[in-house]
Amino acid sequence: MTQKGMVIWLLGLSGAGKSTLAKTMAKLLADKGFITVLLDGDDLRSGINKDLTFSESDRLENIRRAAEIAKILVQNNIIVICSFITPLREQRDLARSIIGAGYFEVFVSCPLEVCEQRDVKGLYKKARNKEIIDFTGIQARFDIPSTSDLVITTDRESPEQSAGRIFRGIQDYA
Repeated sequence: MTQKGMVIWLLGLSGAGKSTLAKTMAKLLADKGFITVLLDGDDLRSGINKDLTFSESDRLENIRRAAEIAKILVQNNIIVICSFITPLREQRDLARSIIGAGYFEVFVSCPLEVCEQRDVKGLYKKARNKEIIDFTGIQARFDIPSTSDLVITTDRESPEQSAGRIFRGIQDYA
């Protein structure tokens, strides 16, 4: 089997459904015979990036490291599904510049109220109570992307529908 490496970069607020969509997308691709690797923000933060804080410069470094890892995997013909909040345009531009032509950006759009309802970790509640500072979507800004290759609205479609839309969107890459 031959496949071309690429990155599907899922970005959006905490609770938007990025990780769920990434797992659904990985299963869809695996069922079709593709080899994938998932890079999830929470996983990297608890491992290779555990030395980083949530300062703006460390958030940029978090994305840089993830993009560099993804690039190595792409060079080995792996389809990499990245799920990171990636709130700032500067971060997205950095990821795109590191990865290059195989970068497919998906904005996982979901209203803040729905993200808060889905918040199993209680992060939004802590942010609203000022127990967490600089939380994206509450105190820290999230730049709505204008250059994403695809926009998915997770409050209006199932993860399976969204994964199907992404699969159709990446046909030129995969």
